[in-house]
Amino acid sequence: MVKQSFFFMALTAMLLVSCSVSKSARSQRNLFSGSWTLNNISYENNTGNFKSVIFNDAEDICFEGSDWFFRDNNSTGRYTISSSSLCQGGDRFFRWSVVEPTQNYSSQLQFKFIDEKRKDISGGVGYRLNITDLTEQSMTLKSNVSVDGQPVTIVYEFSKR
Repeated sequence: MVKQSFFFMALTAMLLVSCSVSKSARSQRNLFSGSWTLNNISYENNTGNFKSVIFNDAEDICFEGSDWFFRDNNSTGRYTISSSSLCQGGDRFFRWSVVEPTQNYSSQLQFKFIDEKRKDISGGVGYRLNITDLTEQSMTLKSNVSVDGQPVTIVYEFSKR
């Protein structure tokens, strides 16, 4: 009986530790919460003119001026792209979280697409962006990609609404 109790307590403690979120990640989640505008997308670490499809969704120009909303109490959000001749407008819903930093990278925003009923529509595929700056008023996220075998960093600059 004592062994079973000890095993149960150890298992419970491991679950609590593995499911807990650090103070740093909680703080970043709180800063994300709310409405943001994606003001600018730019490219670093390479030269030339770039045009890209972001998040397998739309061209980069379509994202400039898009509205983003992060709800921290249930880890859901959405971004809205305005309709134009180049862009299919509308809401895109996602589930998001903050991934804690490791030796290899800084904190990251990760998200995957869901439908209005919060069901996964991306087959488990998601995206991670490095959080390089996050304050109550502004946010800068970066993603590293490869173009013709050369590294390029996509920079996303947001302001809080």
